[in-house]
Amino acid sequence: MMLDQRLLDVPVIDHHNVDLDRADRVTYLLEQTFRYDYSGPVERLRHRLVVLPPARHGNQHLRAHRLEVEGAAARRVMRRDARGNTVVRLVAERVEQSVHFRVAALLERIRDDGPVRLAVESLTDPRFLRATRLTAPDPRLRELARELGRDDATPLELADRICQAVHSAMRYEYGVTAITTPAAEALAGGRGVCQDSAHIMLALCHELGLPARYVSGHLLGQGGTHAWVEVIIPQRDYAVAMPFDPCNGVPASARYLTVATGRDYADVPPTSGSYIGASDGRLTTDRRVAVLAAA
Repeated sequence: MMLDQRLLDVPVIDHHNVDLDRADRVTYLLEQTFRYDYSGPVERLRHRLVVLPPARHGNQHLRAHRLEVEGAAARRVMRRDARGNTVVRLVAERVEQSVHFRVAALLERIRDDGPVRLAVESLTDPRFLRATRLTAPDPRLRELARELGRDDATPLELADRICQAVHSAMRYEYGVTAITTPAAEALAGGRGVCQDSAHIMLALCHELGLPARYVSGHLLGQGGTHAWVEVIIPQRDYAVAMPFDPCNGVPASARYLTVATGRDYADVPPTSGSYIGASDGRLTTDRRVAVLAAA
């Protein structure tokens, strides 16, 4: 459904004064922009956006959205990838100076719809158990995993223990790591951002045989895209994806909005692409997540 432009001007409520987790329904407005400025014309721009939430993720529903492109004539193709993420691919044959991607989405959380359900086969899915380049363990990660798995904790208890351990081991600091920094290197430095904490938690989960996946999304009150982890927990004849935020040391709540899931950051970068030309490019971004209603 196309988002009504007038919704962008609807008054929002102060989410700090509302217990969103106890509300039966919460309505959110997400706005995000990506602007690329080039020092000269570029050609054959090929761009990939992973910025639109899925139609449904557990109790989170996408009710309407819009995607606008300014600065260049662009063809677009929207599809779902193998993980269920919404991927938008755009092609512009020429960009004179800048191109601007603007995304808006209306979302609703219905508390009674419960957590994300997965098939029981998810518990043994290699995508949730195998290390990637960004989550590969080293001796220190393996030793920490042995310490954390020292007793017969339930999968949920173990997931929470790992989340707390990563939060204690890492200090949030922007600029000391990059999107290519592996978990082992980030842990050795003891500093990093949310994606580093997510990668470390994934490395520990995989080492302990706990299926888990990377989540890209948004956290109310935070300026940019956020990252956390979903741990796959057995539940009778199915499985559920339980979210944990190791960067903040807490289970994720109604303050979190999921956009995409993958093995690590490299699967779901919000914006990526290529072009032909010698011009330099500069990216600026902006984002707003607001609560429109909660009852």
